Amino acid sequence: MKYWHLVTANLRRHKLRTALTILSVALALFLFASLRSVVTTLHTNSQFGGARRLVAMNKTGIVFILPVSYANKIKGLRGVRSVSWANWFGGKYGENARDFFPKFAIDPESYLGMYPEIKLPEDQKQAFLRERTAALVGKGIADKFGWKVDQNITIQGTIFPGDWTFTIRGIYEPSDPAIGDNVMFFHHEYFDERLGHAGIAGWFVVEINNADSAAAVAKEIDDQFQNSSAATKTGTEKEFQAGFATMLGNVSLLMGAIGTAVVFAILLITANAMMMSASERTGEVAVMKTIGFSNRTVFTLVLVEAGVIALAGAVIGLGVAKGFYPLIKFQGFGFLPGFNVTPLTMLWGLLLALGLMLASGLVPAMRAARLPIIQALRRVE
Repeated sequence: MKYWHLVTANLRRHKLRTALTILSVALALFLFASLRSVVTTLHTNSQFGGARRLVAMNKTGIVFILPVSYANKIKGLRGVRSVSWANWFGGKYGENARDFFPKFAIDPESYLGMYPEIKLPEDQKQAFLRERTAALVGKGIADKFGWKVDQNITIQGTIFPGDWTFTIRGIYEPSDPAIGDNVMFFHHEYFDERLGHAGIAGWFVVEINNADSAAAVAKEIDDQFQNSSAATKTGTEKEFQAGFATMLGNVSLLMGAIGTAVVFAILLITANAMMMSASERTGEVAVMKTIGFSNRTVFTLVLVEAGVIALAGAVIGLGVAKGFYPLIKFQGFGFLPGFNVTPLTMLWGLLLALGLMLASGLVPAMRAARLPIIQALRRVE
C-alpha cells in the first residue's frame, strides 16, 4: 500500500479520461447484468409449477380457445382432484403503454384453491369470492397506481371490447416471485356474461392426486378430446411455462447476441483507452526504474491501475443494475415476474471486469517491466 499514492496520482492525471473510462466499464457491465437477467428470469420462471398441476390448452396453440364444458369431462377422469380454467383478457388501464399488466378471467374458488402461492387476508379472499364484479390485484400494481381495497377501476377492453368496471376486493402478495405481484384476476362468470355466455376457456389447470401419474392423466385428457373440434395438448405446469419461455426464445437469443456485441465493443474501446494511458508514461517508467523501482514493482503499479478502473466500473455498473430494477419494480410489462440480478450474474460481471483488467493492463505492465532504461529515457523530454 505504500505505493498507492502513485496509482491515485496517475488516475488523477487525466481526470476526465479516467472518469469516462470508468463510466464506460460501468455501462458495459450494467448492460451485461440487465440482458443476462432477462435470460435467467425467463429460465427461472419456466421452472415454476406445482408437481401436481397439469395445464391443458388447445393443441393448435395457446391463442385458440377451448369449451368450458371440457371441465366436467376432465374432472370425471381417474386421478383428477379438481379442475379450474382461465382466460387471458388483455385490456389496458390508462393510455401509457408502460402501464400494461396481465389480466386473467378465472374460476375464482377452484383457481385460488389450486394456487396457495397467492397469499391474501381471508376476509379479502371471501369478499372477492362473493362478488361477481370483484377483482384481485397484486401488491405491485396496487402500489404503482395507488389502488386500495374497495376501489372501483375501469379497464378498457382490447381483445374483448368495452369498458369493464371492477371493484378491488383483495390485494395479494405471492409466495413465489414467478407468479408476480402485478397480475389482476377477476371472475370468469362476469367475463362470460359480458360475452353473451360464450362458454370459452383459454386453458384448464388440472390438479391431480399423484404427481407420478402426471403423464398418464395428461394422455387420458388428450385422448378424450382427440377427435373433437378442439383437441387438447396437456402437460405439466413446468412444461407449460417452459413452452411459454420457448416462444420468447428467439427474442432472448437476439437480445443476447446484440447485447454481447455492444458490451464487447464498449469493452474494446475501454481497453484501448486504458492501454493508451499506460503507454503514455514510458518516460515516467524510465525515471522510476532509474531511481530504483524494480521491474516487479513497475509491473504491479501498471496492473493495479488497470484493476482500479475495472473494479470501480464493475462496482458502479453492477451495483446500479442490482438496485435499480427493484427500485422501479421492473417486471417486463408483466412478462418477467420476479426479475432480479442474481448473485451468479454479479459474479460473472466481476469476472468480466477481471478479464478486462488483464486484457488492458497485462500487456502494458509487461512492456513497462521489460523496457530497457536507456531506450525509455530517450522519450523523456
